[in-house]
Amino acid sequence: MNPKDLSRRGFLQQSAIAGLGAALLPHFAWSATPAADLRFGLVTYEWAKDWDLPTLITNCEKTGVLGVELRTQHAHAVEVGLSKAQRLEVKKRFADSPVTCLGYGSNYEYHSPDPAKLKENIEGTKAYIQLCHDIGATGIKVKPNAMPKEVAPEKTIAQIARSFNKVGKFAQDYGQLIRVEVHGTTTQELPVMKQIFDQVTESNVKVCWNCNAEDLLPPGLEHNFDLVKKWFGDTVHVREFNVGDYPYPELFRLFAKMNYQGWILMEARTQPADRVAALKEQLELFKGLVAGSI
Repeated sequence: MNPKDLSRRGFLQQSAIAGLGAALLPHFAWSATPAADLRFGLVTYEWAKDWDLPTLITNCEKTGVLGVELRTQHAHAVEVGLSKAQRLEVKKRFADSPVTCLGYGSNYEYHSPDPAKLKENIEGTKAYIQLCHDIGATGIKVKPNAMPKEVAPEKTIAQIARSFNKVGKFAQDYGQLIRVEVHGTTTQELPVMKQIFDQVTESNVKVCWNCNAEDLLPPGLEHNFDLVKKWFGDTVHVREFNVGDYPYPELFRLFAKMNYQGWILMEARTQPADRVAALKEQLELFKGLVAGSI
């Protein structure tokens, strides 16, 4: 991610649900709601990075932003080092609130030509999949992040796809999604993401649209959106709607056109004096975009 670039940046289909098994249906029951009921949530990167867990939940309740993707190494400290009892306590905190813990935003990536690094990332992903299950979440965010210059692109693409399949298969036993953020040098270009997903076989491995400047490369947003929309999962990352020049009205019209149903998660980049007020403002802008797309 480039924090200086402010302009960057249907829910699970029934066939995918069937592939995951009937045990997952309670988690995904709300997918039958209309597209106008897209939900707005928060990636804890930046605006919530220094909030402990009780503060995070309280501030989400104050704003009416009732879904969170927990980012690694932040003050809420939901990490794999938690004991069984501590994991249950996190699960209970969310269960006792209206705030949904969607899962975990990890930095795991699978492009390295070093077998040891690749294995480390895969095994780390597995550990956090178990954490997501234990805290009552539904998935983990991962990413492709680069195309090493010393390796043929098709080889790296195949390696990333195999890795997604490996962690995806593991995640099925825990009722979890693998949410693949459209991210990284070259890999965030949608034709490349399509090449990766053309080799993905596990139905719980899904695209997390990320609102990058590369989305607008010729022949344009709609074409690039259509390249990967059949793999969309239940999360999308957006930046501040009133910062930069990303065409959010057009994006929301594309969501409505495909009857997309999922969480639109604010991954903020700015540093407002009052982050709770800023989050309330973004929620109102979100509502306007939804209304304008219908």
